[in-house]
Amino acid sequence: MKTKLLKTVAALTIPVVFSLSACSELDSTTSSPQEKAPQQEAPQENTSTDYDVKIDFPEDRYPLTAKHIKDAIAAGEDKICTIDREGAEENRKLSLKGIPTKPGYDRDEWPMAMCEEGGEGANIEYIPPSDNRGAGSWVGNQLDQYEDGTRVLIEVQ
Repeated sequence: MKTKLLKTVAALTIPVVFSLSACSELDSTTSSPQEKAPQQEAPQENTSTDYDVKIDFPEDRYPLTAKHIKDAIAAGEDKICTIDREGAEENRKLSLKGIPTKPGYDRDEWPMAMCEEGGEGANIEYIPPSDNRGAGSWVGNQLDQYEDGTRVLIEVQ
C-alpha cells in the first residue's frame, strides 16, 4: 500500500522545465481516484502527455463502455492507465466496495482494475455484460504484449 501511495504522490508531481531565460510549467494534471475533487463547474479533461503507448478504444463496438470512459475522464479521472496486473484483484475489491450488484448489469470501473490508477474511488457505472465484457476482452488483447508499468493513453474513437 505504501508503494502505491508513493507512486501516486510521484505521479502528482508537476514537472518544471527551467531555462536561462524563463521558467515554464508543463501541464501534467492528474486526478487521484482515492481523492475525489469537489464537483467543479466545468471539469477539465486530463491532458497529460506522459505515456508509452496509445490505443484507440472503439466506441462503435462498445458504445456504453465508451460513454462511461468519456464521462469518467470528463469528471476528472485519468485517461492514462499504468498497467499493474498484480494489483487488479485488490483494485477491483476496493473500487467495487459498497457498490451493490444489479441484475442484468456489470459494474464497470474507470480507471480499470488492471491499472495502477484504479482501486478505491474509481468511477463505477452499470453496463450490460455484453458491452462491458467485450470491451474488457478487447482492451486485454490490446495490452497483452505490454509489461506491467507501461503507461497507456486510452482514447475513445
